[in-house]
Amino acid sequence: MARIVFDLDGTLIDSAPDIRAAVNLMLVEEGLAPLSLSEVIGFIGNGLPHLVTLVMAARGIDPARHAELSPCVARHYDAVNGQETVLYPGVAGALAALHAAGHSLALCTNKPEAPARACLAQMGIAALFDQVIGGDSLPRRKPDPAPLHACTPDIYIGDSEVDAETASRAAVRFVLFTEGYRKTAVAELPHVASFTGFADLPTLIESLLVRSL
Repeated sequence: MARIVFDLDGTLIDSAPDIRAAVNLMLVEEGLAPLSLSEVIGFIGNGLPHLVTLVMAARGIDPARHAELSPCVARHYDAVNGQETVLYPGVAGALAALHAAGHSLALCTNKPEAPARACLAQMGIAALFDQVIGGDSLPRRKPDPAPLHACTPDIYIGDSEVDAETASRAAVRFVLFTEGYRKTAVAELPHVASFTGFADLPTLIESLLVRSL
């Protein structure tokens, strides 16, 4: 049996609409134009503080206000979290199948731990995970390998450049979900396997484990 660790945003859940809503609520308060969904997706992956930095740069906001506006976006996100977020198709079934097969599941995300746990609960999958490491759980966040090491993984599953780099730096096998928020071509990201639909994941995991015997 394996220890399988997942990323969250862009891997298990499509949360970009809620993240965009939180960002745009802040921008509206500042009297600034909202950002498009594609723009916000381009900013996701390195945690909330970095996302706010990119949002501020995109709208010409003084970087010195970061300490003021980052909590503002976080507050708005707490208010809208889950309103438009959905699981990617097949996630619930794949996680249940992996859990039933005896694998242990953990989460390693740059989303702060509290909203990450809230998302898992809202999506009805919290009971399948025995550990959640968020972007504020440790002094360092991905792509530093420390958060992933804390989960003691055999396999890491994610969707992005940050996830691929994290797995590489942690010397952990990386499986790429191709339908998330990545900006780089699949072939350019280091991975041992990739998949487009979660219905294929349990079989893919078993084939990886057989190969490693």
